[in-house]
Amino acid sequence: MTPAIKTAKQAKITFQVHEYEHDPKAESYGLEAAEKLNADPACVFKTLVVNTGGKDLAVAILPVALHLDLKKMAKAVGTKKVAMGEVKTVERVTGYVVGGVSPLGQKKKLPTIIDASAQDFETMFVSAGRRGLDIELSPQDLCDLTRGSFAAIAK
Repeated sequence: MTPAIKTAKQAKITFQVHEYEHDPKAESYGLEAAEKLNADPACVFKTLVVNTGGKDLAVAILPVALHLDLKKMAKAVGTKKVAMGEVKTVERVTGYVVGGVSPLGQKKKLPTIIDASAQDFETMFVSAGRRGLDIELSPQDLCDLTRGSFAAIAK
């Protein structure tokens, strides 16, 4: 059981865990998840960590087929600019391996922005804390558990 699943269980929300055989050769972990889960890529979300200046980090959650708009993300977190977080820093701060970073159960609570498109779905998929494991939950539950907010951050 991952910290993400423990977090969902402790919160007593409705969720479902989905496991699939991860292919280490997959070029995109997120698109692989959508394909193997037989899910619409629009409702499968990836978790990216950005540097908001100095040592400050924030989490961006967006559909796997889209890209993060750094300017929109910066605006959403109230800073001038953001850059992608360095792998070692992301893994150390979240407690997860890149490609399996979950927005739930991270070692340190980080400001979290969920792409507004998530609100179009009854449920969404995010990593459950390791490659080949996703958790399906409502966008509002994810927002509540991460103390996040919704904003248009994808392009």
